Amino acid sequence: MCCIAQLPKDTLQVLIVFFISLLYKKSKQQVMFMNKEKQPLFSSYDENVEYMKDRLAVDKSFDVINLDLEYAGRKMAMFMIDGFAKDEIMHFIMKLLAKLEPEQLEPDPLTKLFKTYIPYIEIGKQTDLIKASDQVLAGPVALLVEGTDAILMIDARTYPVRSPAEPDLERVVRGSRDGYVETIVFNTALTRRRVRDRSLRMEYIQVGRRSETDVCLCYLEDIAEPDRVAELKDVLKRIDTDGLPMAEKTIEEFISGRHWNPYPTVRYTERPDTAAAHIYEGHVLIIIDGSPSVMITPATYWHHLQHAEEYRQKPLVGAYLRLVRFIAVMVSIFILPLYYLFSTNPELLPQGLHFIGPAEAGLIPLIVQFLIAEIGIDVLRMAAIHTPTSLATALGLVAAILIGQVAVEVGLFSNEVVLYLSVAAIGTFATPSYELSLANRIVRIMLLVVTASFGVIGYVAGITFWILYLTRMTSYNTAYFWPFMPFSFRAFRDILIRSPIPLKNRRPAFLHPQDPDR
Repeated sequence: MCCIAQLPKDTLQVLIVFFISLLYKKSKQQVMFMNKEKQPLFSSYDENVEYMKDRLAVDKSFDVINLDLEYAGRKMAMFMIDGFAKDEIMHFIMKLLAKLEPEQLEPDPLTKLFKTYIPYIEIGKQTDLIKASDQVLAGPVALLVEGTDAILMIDARTYPVRSPAEPDLERVVRGSRDGYVETIVFNTALTRRRVRDRSLRMEYIQVGRRSETDVCLCYLEDIAEPDRVAELKDVLKRIDTDGLPMAEKTIEEFISGRHWNPYPTVRYTERPDTAAAHIYEGHVLIIIDGSPSVMITPATYWHHLQHAEEYRQKPLVGAYLRLVRFIAVMVSIFILPLYYLFSTNPELLPQGLHFIGPAEAGLIPLIVQFLIAEIGIDVLRMAAIHTPTSLATALGLVAAILIGQVAVEVGLFSNEVVLYLSVAAIGTFATPSYELSLANRIVRIMLLVVTASFGVIGYVAGITFWILYLTRMTSYNTAYFWPFMPFSFRAFRDILIRSPIPLKNRRPAFLHPQDPDR
């Protein structure tokens, strides 16, 4: 402040004007974003048609169709996107319009068409040319009629879509085989099929200045916390970006923040039954058009460790499966650093466990072996993603025999390194959440490096820091490590041991449900 006070008066004035102009420019951009430009219909039919042609660039894009028609003595114009409009429906509507006589549209042609002569369910009116053209780009058909003060919007669209199939990441032995697809209307229908509750709400929002991507907030109005719903709406409406090229992953970066935090604060699912179970608990779902993954908010660390298979079996079997999964995940994080610690400090081993440790040292240090192997597994994983299905078996043989076995035989790796790394990799793949498995892999590598650098102190300090970091994390004002921290015995018991279905009617307290026990 003293330095600023010592500046010449003219310099201060220039700085003040500069900062005021910046603030004005930013506020102007925000106002323009919040209040989009509007263009009411012109009084002339020809002007309206020309405006739509120019805004949709009919003469520049081959897939934008404009039909100049004349029915019942009135000029009409249709605007649609080739591939979105259903040909059969539009052909049927045009056949009906062709049979109309001029006196049938008097005295109010718009009302007559809207209520009588266009027999279609999804039909509406639009008085803004800009909004009408934007809707055409999303799929509906715009019908301009001479002598009317509104545009008829006929939502006769269809998107290229695959049939619902079981998701690859959430397979079950026994259960439903349908999964979400890339079309938002299909996904809302799959959800409502399982949640036939009158309080189920599907709120529609458009996100993206240019893409105007369809987004849906899905929740039970009489159970979900109203403040959480309002907060999510506000965050979604304030997203200022051109588009959502990566759909749900783009939205996650806006609503969750913490860009350097590897742990996911929302859970993804492609199973409608899993989504329905979370809706009944009081979660709020975000469904994005163009993505088969539905976002579940909020989500704690333990939500990422649950799987539908646990509830497709008897409670005792489900509890056993969950316990095995917890053990596998914890082993995937801690076994490699612990093995390295015991290998480099054999005096820490109790009697009877002295066999732990490499029988023969490799040509390179143990820590370097682990890091090379970790990177190698990720390389193989990426190669498997980009490898055609017909060549996947060949890739597995190359990885297992030509690389793994030969590396051991030439002394690059020790047998124990391959063994413990395989155990850690299996635990990583046993994690139901792909995002959580990636985060755990990063934590494992960091813990391995810290243990190699500082020994026992590094191992203990690394685990302590990891636990403290997770306990301090929040997911939409919810403790990420709940119910472990803050501790809740009943909730922790239900998470640790899969309880019988009737007991699951108790909704999680951290969601603040309006009716927790109904």
